[in-house]
Amino acid sequence: MKPVTSRNVLGGRLSPCSRDPMTGFFRDGHCNTCKEDQGSHTVCVVMTAEFLAWSKYVGNDLSTAKPEFGFYGLKPGDKWCLCAVRFLQAWDEGCAPSVDLSATHERALDVVSLAALRQSAPSDE
Repeated sequence: MKPVTSRNVLGGRLSPCSRDPMTGFFRDGHCNTCKEDQGSHTVCVVMTAEFLAWSKYVGNDLSTAKPEFGFYGLKPGDKWCLCAVRFLQAWDEGCAPSVDLSATHERALDVVSLAALRQSAPSDE
């Protein structure tokens, strides 16, 4: 498996999302993707308590550690490469976390509009 071109949604070089916790489909700290990444883990978000509670409620518990899989649980403030469809679902329901546009892979645009991503980004991006 090789990642596809690493460009962000703004057309620039893809910035790192997080190395602590280590994130990404390839666990390389970037929201890189490839054809095998069926979930399109391409949206770099900053976790909030509201989003983590919502995600758990809809069946994707990101806050509970699963050390057997090398996953130690996320907490508010952690950055993470989120599946584009999950981001869109949260955005539609009004509880989307903040987005780091420079670290969000351009393939996220296959699922989420740039307008939605911009609305969820801090105003200084």
